[in-house]
Amino acid sequence: MSAIAVVRNARDLLDEAGLRGAFLVRDLDTGAEIGLDAELSYPVASLVKVPLAVAVLERIARGELDPATPVDVPPGRVTTPGPTGLSRFRHPARIAVDDLLYLSTCISDNVAADALFDLVPPAAVAAELRRLRVDGIAVRHRAGDLADTPAERLGPDEVHLAHSLAIGAATPGQGHPVTQLDVTRANTGSARAFVDLLHALWRPSTIHEATAARVRALLGDNLHRQRLAPDFTSDASRWSSKTGTLLHLRHEVGVVEHADGQSYAVAALTASRVPAAAQPASEATMAQVARSLHDHLRTGTLPWWG
Repeated sequence: MSAIAVVRNARDLLDEAGLRGAFLVRDLDTGAEIGLDAELSYPVASLVKVPLAVAVLERIARGELDPATPVDVPPGRVTTPGPTGLSRFRHPARIAVDDLLYLSTCISDNVAADALFDLVPPAAVAAELRRLRVDGIAVRHRAGDLADTPAERLGPDEVHLAHSLAIGAATPGQGHPVTQLDVTRANTGSARAFVDLLHALWRPSTIHEATAARVRALLGDNLHRQRLAPDFTSDASRWSSKTGTLLHLRHEVGVVEHADGQSYAVAALTASRVPAAAQPASEATMAQVARSLHDHLRTGTLPWWG
């Protein structure tokens, strides 16, 4: 199948699943890539925890932070607790910076992330990305803000209303009355920007090697593996990634390392037209599309941007 046909088929699959999306797959050694709408920015939800980890670890590498420094985390920092992590804690906790990195990145703990944002605020994370020459990712707010959307103000039987608002209230310029979905106010990034960041982590030049190695290990220990992991994990490959989810948005970015030495960065950013919180079929389609782009690139065909 030609590259044009692969991209066309990917668009058809997404449309049939009620999705729109931006995807990019890049060979980390040759630079060859294939994707669709890779320059389009999306609100990135918990994907922001990857640049946050980079910024914290760069400060550690420069001797500005001690990874063993204990941080006191009071209970109740998130009014609507997630299913795991520090938001479920009922008593004060004292946790080292390095362990907060694990909680923030591997289980996507918003309270742990905000404890790190207390040390390295969003503006400082954005400045670190500029210093590292990683463009296209905007870091504007803390992770706890992701738990302050219309969904948190509705009962379980009414969550579909929040998803309907998320889907239907966007402007043609990607503005939105929900702050976390407005590309001028939210943390945002494109598929290309996140592939660039992954490339910098797996083939470090400007990033400290210690930073890159630690982030690679954290992404390899990610516990959220229901989205792209089923299509990229095998006995002959390793999948390291971070997911991001907010209302109708479902994202994942990661790197697949094959036993033959080839490695590919993958970014999948999607928005659903279906007003439902649980959408396993959509996640399966995301994986199918990402895998089809990867498989086409791995055969050695010329790159294509759709």
